[in-house]
Amino acid sequence: MSKNEQINILLVEDEDFDVKRVKNTLNYYSSMVKLLDVVSNGLAALQLVKENPDKYDVVIMDYQISGGLKGEELIRKIKDCDPLIQIIVITKMTINITNYDFANNLLRAGAFWYCTKYPGNIEEYIYQPTDFILSIFNAYEKKKLEKQKLKSDKHLKQSIEKLLESKKIIGESKPMLQLKENIEKYAKSDVNILINGPSGTGKELVAWNIHLKSKRRYENFIPINCGSIPSELIESELFGFEKGSFTGANGSKAGLFEIANNGTIFLDEVAELPLSAQVKLLRVIQDGEIEKIGRTEKISVNVRIIAATNKNLANEVNNGRFREDLYYRLNVVPIDVVPLKDRGDDIILLFDYFLDYFSNDMGIPKPTYDEKVKEILLNYKWPGNVRELRNVVQRLILNCSGTITAKDVSNPLILGNQIIYKDETNFEDIYNGQVLPLKEVERLFRIKYFKYVRSISSSDSAAAERLGLAPSNFYRMCKELGLK
Repeated sequence: MSKNEQINILLVEDEDFDVKRVKNTLNYYSSMVKLLDVVSNGLAALQLVKENPDKYDVVIMDYQISGGLKGEELIRKIKDCDPLIQIIVITKMTINITNYDFANNLLRAGAFWYCTKYPGNIEEYIYQPTDFILSIFNAYEKKKLEKQKLKSDKHLKQSIEKLLESKKIIGESKPMLQLKENIEKYAKSDVNILINGPSGTGKELVAWNIHLKSKRRYENFIPINCGSIPSELIESELFGFEKGSFTGANGSKAGLFEIANNGTIFLDEVAELPLSAQVKLLRVIQDGEIEKIGRTEKISVNVRIIAATNKNLANEVNNGRFREDLYYRLNVVPIDVVPLKDRGDDIILLFDYFLDYFSNDMGIPKPTYDEKVKEILLNYKWPGNVRELRNVVQRLILNCSGTITAKDVSNPLILGNQIIYKDETNFEDIYNGQVLPLKEVERLFRIKYFKYVRSISSSDSAAAERLGLAPSNFYRMCKELGLK
């Protein structure tokens, strides 16, 4: 406590003799402890606390005060009004300091400390005056600590809320409503989760939401892409190493599991883990311990694991590329994230969301668009899923001003990349490894290509124009190919 600080006291006492004794005891520290108010009953004390929030640091109260409100009931009501206020009870009910039941009842009600008033041979001061004064200073320090913790918790909560807002999941389609419901449900437990879904669907976003809604929300969330780290480095990244454990280890390094202790680790593309790392990961899940390279003793960790993959892990197990026992350990609760093309009007919701986001980010007015643009967006297959939609919106914001038209969206530089659409022109998919007559291959290719061009065009006329055909010829050729 600094010299400039002052402890403000409210005294609740109905006997003038005891009021005088409390004042005499406090007078020795009058520069640091100030008795602001004295009241003779519980109702008046409660009223003062209600009307003057944060005015009093410590309440000193007689246990058997006059009036109907006293004892544990008064303590509870004062703490309900101001949880930070500290309460010291003085009483002549007991001189026996081993009366544990009495003490426990006071502490459960919310009192900080209690003492007896006097044994009968002290008239000027409260009994045990030095202990009494020390309890006041300790109570004040406890209030400061609780106030600081409340402030820190408030900042943490605001940070979590901001993170949740920045990582909110956009979508009102049936699959997305089910996904949100699952996130709320599974966030309450610590079970391992396996998120399945194509690339670009937002699997990491799902993992973030589970973490931020869980009891681990104030701890670390550590994402790692298992496919982006060379196989020879993955173990040292996950589990760390000690100084001198191998050539080039000039210092110790904490692994990601150590850093994520008490929090959540997100293993994206978990199917890419080499088998040696899979064995160690299995031990972490089973024993809650990691084996650090170059260290003989194991390190205990408490980490929740959320894994994700765009592969069929069951097939990986059957092909010997993924351990079966690890698969079952990770796949305690499976969550499926559907492709964007299966989310219906969510495409438009996301389009609007990204338009807002990037317009604000670039400091420009949000562009408008018409129904034809919606039609193109809804008919497009979105092989790159939400990630591709995000990129498309960025291109549109940069290339269009004011209004986004169907022509803008249909531009090959904006929507549709021939490399991405390999599924529409993949010869193996077309003829399944067989060598077909050239005319048959041409026919199959035309079917695929006509479907693709129509999917990114607002109408048959627009598709014909992009192919360099008259609308009548486009219609005729579609009919010949069985598309009409």
